[in-house]
Amino acid sequence: MKNNNHPIGIFDSGLGGLTVLRELKMILPNESFIYFGDTAHLPYGAKSKETIIKYSHQICKFLIKKKVKLIIVACNTASALAIETLEKYINIPIINVIDPCIQHAIKTTKKKSIGIIGTQATINSKAYDIKLNRLNNDLDITTQACPLFVPIIEEGLTNHQITKNICELYLNKQKFSEIDVLILGCTHYPLLIETIKKHISKKIIIIDSANIVAIFVKKFLYNNKLRISNKNQQYIKYFLTDKSIQFNKLASIFLKEDSLKIEFIKL
Repeated sequence: MKNNNHPIGIFDSGLGGLTVLRELKMILPNESFIYFGDTAHLPYGAKSKETIIKYSHQICKFLIKKKVKLIIVACNTASALAIETLEKYINIPIINVIDPCIQHAIKTTKKKSIGIIGTQATINSKAYDIKLNRLNNDLDITTQACPLFVPIIEEGLTNHQITKNICELYLNKQKFSEIDVLILGCTHYPLLIETIKKHISKKIIIIDSANIVAIFVKKFLYNNKLRISNKNQQYIKYFLTDKSIQFNKLASIFLKEDSLKIEFIKL
């Protein structure tokens, strides 16, 4: 018997997954969610594959104990490096943030030239390159690691001059001059989308994983008969591994909630 009325689990290294949660909250108003932010160990982008797998597996076990019906890995680094291992040991559906985005990117590009920005670990893994080439081996793919973006966002410096300088450093217009689609390969990056737009051609279509993943999840729930059967009042529970002032602030603004019920746990 499927537990349709159970919540959906979402996890990220920090607050980036809130971009996904925000979209899910709007597109699935009857569903409830448990959000897990591993704030004690962020950023994941600078850690080894083995460490990311270990943390991701521990978080999934925690979410399963909370009786979630589905897990969304709202972290591109974990989606790139841990998803294959997680799928072997997790006995409920698990969705990563990479697959929906590459499928959308291939449908969107007209020049068959796609750019990807992400954490160092995500870019080094070549997860996007490999999966894109499996679907279409005639693509021209340009990648760029942006390791400072996540710390900047987590520190609440999205509108600071240093952020503009770093965008200018990473988003070299010559390097990305041929692409017509840019994938934001980190769920934190939508928080920088307005600054990013100023440093790339206006002709480039930006793919925000948050919206694409939310639409994918909605279809997945419908196709697998996992939609909630009762129209209960939506609730969201938050679990963090360390205190984060920026998380509280952004979650309140993003999700339009005055007070967040946050519990702190140790992995």
